[in-house]
Amino acid sequence: MSIRKSAAVLRRLLWLVFFAQVTAGFFVDLPYDYWLGWLPAVAAIGIGLLLGRTARQQTVSAPPAPVEVAAPVTGRWSALNSPADKVPSHGTHALAQTYAIDITAEGDASGEHARPGFAWLWPVVRRGSAFPAFGAPLLAVADATVVHAEDRQRDHLSRNSLLGLLYFLFVEGTVRGAAPPRRVIGNHVVLDLGDDVHAAYAHVRRGSLTVRAGDRVREGQVIGQCGNSGNSTEPHVHFQLMDGPDIDTARGVPFRWRGIGVPANREVFTAEAPAAGASPKSLTR
Repeated sequence: MSIRKSAAVLRRLLWLVFFAQVTAGFFVDLPYDYWLGWLPAVAAIGIGLLLGRTARQQTVSAPPAPVEVAAPVTGRWSALNSPADKVPSHGTHALAQTYAIDITAEGDASGEHARPGFAWLWPVVRRGSAFPAFGAPLLAVADATVVHAEDRQRDHLSRNSLLGLLYFLFVEGTVRGAAPPRRVIGNHVVLDLGDDVHAAYAHVRRGSLTVRAGDRVREGQVIGQCGNSGNSTEPHVHFQLMDGPDIDTARGVPFRWRGIGVPANREVFTAEAPAAGASPKSLTR
């Protein structure tokens, strides 16, 4: 196990110890001073900052060249947390998210089947089927080999209301952050594109993957569906490229989608369906 992997595992264990102490404190008197109970959390935060600093230094000193691939979806979508606006795009280098992007379907231009907006009071939650992104096909972005595929976690209700978002930020997100990465990214699939480039798709719909580890896929092939599993407020696709197959230790690699580029935050874009019989293109940097 690498030093980076060991540090990431230790960080999660420290968070689990901290939460266990907090929970136990509601029922029994702990046999030590109150401030000592915060030491695991302080240590976990310190390790997280150190891991982030290491990734940030590498990004600043030698940013890798963008890799061009096909888009992972078709239809009308909008971008959130885009690396076109800031790096790291999600505010952290952890889990190889430096150049990650979130996209959500917007429905057609007429407004029919539009994506539900943020609800201040009601409804508190919505089912996944209320969002046009839920169940949308996910496409292989290049010829590749599947190195990891997991789709057994449930798709939860949306968190795109005031009460839902507060719960997500202060309860669910905190607990998931202390758990293994699979609880953050939910159902996911990782493709080996070759040349030390891997593509990861997160928050996949439960039971929707059509591929398993070891399968070969072709560019444009449907490999699963968009869902709302893991650390997600609403159905959307989290996509990223990285330099290794292990999300816990890999580092992010910048991307651009062929014919689209990198859409900025809130930018609406249309990804065309692959032409029938079109031959896939190789990766370009």
